[in-house]
Amino acid sequence: MKNSYWWIAFIIAALPAMIFRDYTPDNELRYLSIANEALSDGHFFAFYNQGIAYADKPPLYLWIVMLGKWMFGNHYMWFLSLFSFIPALVIINTMDKWVGNQLNTENRNSARMMLMTTGLFFGLALTLRMDMLMCMFITLSLYTFYKIRKGWGNKRLNPWLFPIYVFLAIFSKGPVGILVPLLSTIVFLAISGEIRTIGRYWGWKTWGVLLGLCSLWFLAVYLEGGQPYLDNLLFNQTINRAVDSFHHKEPFYYYGIAVWYSLAPWSLLIVGVIIFATAKYVITDLERFFITITVTTVIMLSIISSKIAVYLAPAYAFFVYWAMLVLSRMKWNRWVALAIAIPAIIFSCSLAAFIVLVVTGELAMYSHWAIYVGTFFLMISGILTLWFLYRFKHLNNAINSLAMGVLCTVFFAGFSFPSINQEIGFEAVGKKAVEMAEKQNTTTFYSYGIRRPDSMDVFLNHDIFKVEPDDILNNIYANSVLIITERRLRDNEALQQYIAEKPTEKVGNYIVVGL
Repeated sequence: MKNSYWWIAFIIAALPAMIFRDYTPDNELRYLSIANEALSDGHFFAFYNQGIAYADKPPLYLWIVMLGKWMFGNHYMWFLSLFSFIPALVIINTMDKWVGNQLNTENRNSARMMLMTTGLFFGLALTLRMDMLMCMFITLSLYTFYKIRKGWGNKRLNPWLFPIYVFLAIFSKGPVGILVPLLSTIVFLAISGEIRTIGRYWGWKTWGVLLGLCSLWFLAVYLEGGQPYLDNLLFNQTINRAVDSFHHKEPFYYYGIAVWYSLAPWSLLIVGVIIFATAKYVITDLERFFITITVTTVIMLSIISSKIAVYLAPAYAFFVYWAMLVLSRMKWNRWVALAIAIPAIIFSCSLAAFIVLVVTGELAMYSHWAIYVGTFFLMISGILTLWFLYRFKHLNNAINSLAMGVLCTVFFAGFSFPSINQEIGFEAVGKKAVEMAEKQNTTTFYSYGIRRPDSMDVFLNHDIFKVEPDDILNNIYANSVLIITERRLRDNEALQQYIAEKPTEKVGNYIVVGL
């Protein structure tokens, strides 16, 4: 793959999923609902979810969602996906330029392929979240710090860009946006014997820009949401979640486990090479910085009480490129080959395993031609990877082959979304509910047995309320539309009898009932 065309392969692989996938109810659809509510109420700094203050996230990403709705009159997956996918490409391009004089073209290409096909990195590049946006600004801030230290680039502009990138990272998702660059750079300067130069990077200019921009933001929050909202933003969503989280609370060692599946299928290779390098190789200045960023980030996130695997996202690029810097100095050996061969063997068995799981009913709902084709290419890539490894002993070709298998699988699997979306999100059932409401001449919607149904208002254009079966049976909700899960209906014979003669429509695992 030519150096200038690598991004085309990534775009082609991601395009079907960006076009055809439905929104997930847990977060994606909730962001759309919050944006709709903000546009309706005229809020731009203090956000609300079904009337309840939502200070969990800063405004930047929600502004993007609002912009899309304002521009197009509706929410579109392809547009919103750009603000996760483009930041992923920027991160890869930034890392590629950063190591340009230390890796040859072949190793740089393999590093790009590894990073893009790292499980959660690729997943976040296709998910409507603000994490990849924050990671982009963190990466740009750290690269700018390194350029200032080395005297690279525009010496007047970089000292201003550095705090702006840090602020934008904070403005994307919160305190992690400053903690990663702040702690990483301070620790790096300390171990490099340059701690006295800290004022060059974190001096009056940097803090002045950060404090000035944050003050304007907090003032706008106070004017729009009042003191309680500002306190929620500054304390409940930061200090309380860090010290004794009310959400995603996990033990200190959580990331020691999460890193294995977060970096898949490259986790064995990355962790193995890093451990081997620590014992054998002299560490270069750039490697020392990448090591510092990675280790500092992991330790900092481990201390924070709230933990999920995606929080580790700012370190993914540095894991991969640190490993590749070391791997570029290593020759083929059986241990490195084994770290690539194990996932290759798993890929080689993927089609057979998928067929078995479909036949036994475990994955029957995913029996679609596109997924069969995708797993076929995954199988072929696994076989080719083993061939490159043991016939030619060529690590880069083996890495690229495995990565191409992932890209081909994602590309073909993306075409299956129209048939499985009703199992993923609420768009299909929401549209069917609207059709039912028009027939019933009503705009009132209720749900039973559905997790987080409130964000379905994005498709219904009206609020939806949770109800209990006894109230339904008492005919309290006559002249309305009920959305119920098939499982809950199956478990309630009285409810089955009640709706037996009412108009119903089945959509995936849901039943739409005209009451």
